[in-house]
Amino acid sequence: MTAETATQTGTETEAQDDAKATTEDQTESTGADTAADTDVTDEFAEDFDDDEDDDEDDEDRLVEEGEIAGDYLEQLLDVLDFDGDIDLDVDGDRAVVSIDGGDDLTKLVGRKGEVLDALQELTRLAVQQATGERSRLMLDIARWRADRRDRLARLGREVAERVLKSGEREALDPMTPFERKIVHDAVAAVDGVVSESEGAEPKRRVVVLPE
Repeated sequence: MTAETATQTGTETEAQDDAKATTEDQTESTGADTAADTDVTDEFAEDFDDDEDDDEDDEDRLVEEGEIAGDYLEQLLDVLDFDGDIDLDVDGDRAVVSIDGGDDLTKLVGRKGEVLDALQELTRLAVQQATGERSRLMLDIARWRADRRDRLARLGREVAERVLKSGEREALDPMTPFERKIVHDAVAAVDGVVSESEGAEPKRRVVVLPE
């Protein structure tokens, strides 16, 4: 073998070694990138699973609140000798308990819902005592809150349309936070007007103004 041939052969061998090293580096890099992508995907999947678990835990907690409240109210009806069907539900982030079907149930509502509000607070305390956590449970009796919701939503739309036509602000009667929210939502559905709350509890009220 001549010196020139040996040099050429050595050069080709070095080139092949460099190509092999480059291929190995690319393979290691690709493997690392794939592993990183897999880690990100796994992390996202774990976060998604955690969110689902949290939602299920929240719903289970609300269902438990409803069941505790239902047992408490059933005992109350027995003591008062009142008839009524108890229905349990979950609405958003709160448990909802409804009592309907009895002739005497309006006595548990009161003239403006005062008795109903008091019973709701007592029921929430019963739930809190059992679970150790504050409850935002909502109690409705004889559809008083459901009917009140419909009336307030209708009132909010009517006032919003009057203000839109006249261009003058209009203040409503004092309401509870629950009632004010219903009115605010109804006004928000009408373009050209806005609503805000003013005053201090228990005289806080909704005011509708042109936008």
